[in-house]
Amino acid sequence: MSENEQQKDTIVQEATTPIETQDPVRKITKYILVISALVFIWYIVADRHAPWSDQARVQTYVIPIVPQVSGRVTEVLVKQDQIVSPGDILFKIDPSDYELAVENAEASLELAGQEIGAGMASVVTAQAQLVVAETNVEHVNAQSARVFEMEQKNVLSHSDGDKARAAIKQSKAQVISAAANLDKAKQALGKEGNDNPRIRAAMAKLKKAQLDLSRTVVLAPSLGGITNLQIDTGFYAKAGAASMTFIEGNTAWIQVNLRENNLANLAIGNSVEIALDVNPGTIYQGKISSIGFAVDTSSTSAVGGLATVESKTGWLRDAQRFPVMITFDDDSTKGKRRLGGQADVQIYTGDNWFVNSLGWLWIRVLSILSYVY
Repeated sequence: MSENEQQKDTIVQEATTPIETQDPVRKITKYILVISALVFIWYIVADRHAPWSDQARVQTYVIPIVPQVSGRVTEVLVKQDQIVSPGDILFKIDPSDYELAVENAEASLELAGQEIGAGMASVVTAQAQLVVAETNVEHVNAQSARVFEMEQKNVLSHSDGDKARAAIKQSKAQVISAAANLDKAKQALGKEGNDNPRIRAAMAKLKKAQLDLSRTVVLAPSLGGITNLQIDTGFYAKAGAASMTFIEGNTAWIQVNLRENNLANLAIGNSVEIALDVNPGTIYQGKISSIGFAVDTSSTSAVGGLATVESKTGWLRDAQRFPVMITFDDDSTKGKRRLGGQADVQIYTGDNWFVNSLGWLWIRVLSILSYVY
């Protein structure tokens, strides 16, 4: 081969070398684009079939502790953020006024009993008077019969007969009067025993006084925690005004706010994996218990008013979110469920092993990342 031909081959090889050996930056860019496309496709599919969200918080029942009677607080037996059991005493109210009310009600019941006893005596007396009046009628009738017989024989005058007839009328009137007095006494007495209205009213008053007295000791309704403690000894507690807040400890759930396009394939009973920020690295199991079907869009107005229109700018509108409730499968989260605590949730709506596997991996990555943020 001539020297010129060798020089040509060298030039050709040098010219083709950049083409055969790709630029590393360009190669990395291609990989990034491919990965981004795969992630985007996965995001679209997962958004429908295995939605994930970090817009989730722990929820439970919040119960204001409201005394049912008013009075000065004499003792507070709990502290801020203390765990309490059902029936534990939270605080006490001065019972003096309510003890007096019980004594007064007991006296009223006793007085009502005495009045009923007096009424019974009046009924017995009226019954006796009626018997006397009826007996007197029989006696007057017998005496008058003899007078009438002697009047017919002209042994007695007609005036004696008139007196006898007047005596009969008078005795019958006495019977009517005695019967009326008996009815009056029975009406005044009313029903006998505990069915008597006065006895029932006195007993109801006593029960109410005893109930109010028992309410001077305020108890924990169930297992839970005390927060927002606002009272101390000497505080005047008012009936119906909250004195502290009770966080119920037996029931808790997760509320996750999902975008509308996440809801298409959701169903009650779908399996959910939960990563609580309070316990990084641990995954808890749960299920969807309810899917919200209404939210407040803040665009309504009062009846008779005008509709409110929100002016928004930009290419994309904000996604509307709906609440989805998730319950825990077991009690393994007890002691870690703090009201308002944040969580990540991964929902599985079907049996697609590939999508579910990616979701399974993703929620565990997020759980581990909770160690640092």
